[in-house]
Amino acid sequence: MAAEIKPLLGSKPIRLPRMPWLSAARRLVVRQAMIESFGAPGYGLTLAKPRPEGFAASPRDFRPADRMAGRSVAAGRFVFAGAVLDAPSPADPWNQPSPSLGFAIALHRFAWMGDLMALGEPGAHEALRLTLAWAEVFGPWSPFAWGRDVLARRVFNLACGARRMAMTSHAEDAALVADILARQARHLLRLPDGRAWAAEQTSAAAVAGCALAGDAGDRLIKRALPRLRTALNRTILTDGCHASRSPEAGLELLFDLLTLDDALLQRGIEAPAELPRAIDRLTLATRALTLPDGRLACFQGGEAAPAARVAAALAHDEAHGEPPQVLPDGAYQRLTGQMLTAMVDAGAPAQGAYAITACAQPLALEVVCGRDRLITNCGWSPREPERQGFRLTAAGSTLSLGEDSVQAPLQGRLAEILGPRLEGANLRITARREEGEGAILLDLAHDGWVPRFGLHHERALYVDVRADELRGEDRLVPDAAARPRALAAPYALRFHLHPEVQVAMASDHRSVLLRGPSGRGWWLRNDAPEVSVEAGAWFENGAVRRATQIVLRGVARTDNTTRIRWKITPAGGPGEPA
Repeated sequence: MAAEIKPLLGSKPIRLPRMPWLSAARRLVVRQAMIESFGAPGYGLTLAKPRPEGFAASPRDFRPADRMAGRSVAAGRFVFAGAVLDAPSPADPWNQPSPSLGFAIALHRFAWMGDLMALGEPGAHEALRLTLAWAEVFGPWSPFAWGRDVLARRVFNLACGARRMAMTSHAEDAALVADILARQARHLLRLPDGRAWAAEQTSAAAVAGCALAGDAGDRLIKRALPRLRTALNRTILTDGCHASRSPEAGLELLFDLLTLDDALLQRGIEAPAELPRAIDRLTLATRALTLPDGRLACFQGGEAAPAARVAAALAHDEAHGEPPQVLPDGAYQRLTGQMLTAMVDAGAPAQGAYAITACAQPLALEVVCGRDRLITNCGWSPREPERQGFRLTAAGSTLSLGEDSVQAPLQGRLAEILGPRLEGANLRITARREEGEGAILLDLAHDGWVPRFGLHHERALYVDVRADELRGEDRLVPDAAARPRALAAPYALRFHLHPEVQVAMASDHRSVLLRGPSGRGWWLRNDAPEVSVEAGAWFENGAVRRATQIVLRGVARTDNTTRIRWKITPAGGPGEPA
């Protein structure tokens, strides 16, 4: 049975190959068993003991809080994933329908906790009210509110705010908060260790254990830390990249581990050796994946993240000097000129469990000039699970053929069971880098278009450091053994622009002038048959912002090599506008 999804641009459906029904059937059996077990009468009693003896620590969430967002929540206005829900006190949001799935996930994750806590005692009082109101409605187990992707974040956020809430409440309410946290943390450790969630899941349980006093906390720590060791070894690659290849996923895991390290220190418990090693590796990769505008590169299911958030994660890092230029395991390449920096996705999307957030955008790139992010990718993240189309090839600054995508997310019932992982032909990607005096050359290629069109996509990038130019050539090269379905295939080479970039087409209708917030101009020149400036999109905090994209179009023959050359150069030369 085939599934279909619509591409980001165009109307031709993508036909997916036969799906792993056997894996889905096994997953469904396990899920049904868990539903019957966790939903059985009396299950809550198995989570009740040992009872917490209060709080032993105040885990510190190193993520920067937003006081303005906290004041909005305190006033009863909740804003998540671009949606708004008004529930001013004494009302609460738990008995009202959420405007979107992304909103509901953030709300039940207690994503508002840190912002409320930044308001001091009034914020702690409101956080306590919302927590107790949640427990009245969702305290008993339910599939969504206690689901893995919601529960782990809620346990973490509640653990970081619980002691401060208790300090502003009556003893009865403080004991109730401790009991709510303990029950959820215990349940979290009863869930199977899925690879994609194991590090987040076990670190959240360990943070909760540090927060709780007595045998309740000690048992959680004792159970969580050994599982965390295994999870970290699986999730963090040798160069520090997250196994999903998402820069933002690595950043968020780094925050969690910094919190756990601090909480263990408060408890006087020695951290396992894997913890500081994981922090060091994640820190190194985050430095490498942070562009000169202070924000992350937008690749593989990750947004740019605010510069202040990235800086907070790196504040502990005493390293100085240039960041690594190559992440061999994560497969990212960084090209640096004087003012121009390019980051390139030189690897295949993650497979298996980690593929639920992967994006089918091989050889995509981002370009920052000075501190202006000019060329980017759409930056989809799983905070907006209903926007799966932004994971397709057309949402990346790369080349697509025939309005197709090299891979596509699962849809329908299979996606509900297995998660919306990418499916399609496995990609083979090669990268070769050469550096000389004042120059960097990167040659890349992938075979994702061979099954349908018999063409390899090759991308050559050359940085002239002295001239501060980035020259590119995208080639579509026939595969000698392939038998394509057609002799011609329309191509679209896209350069997605940041929403703050201003665009002006030159009189030749070929060259495009790009100007970022600093006001400095850069030319994008090319030899494509057709050049257009079209509407685009960019994700920020789970919401879509309007943006622009430059699209170079033409038709490639499947029996001959097609070349599209382009370059980015500073404006302001002789006879040119600055």
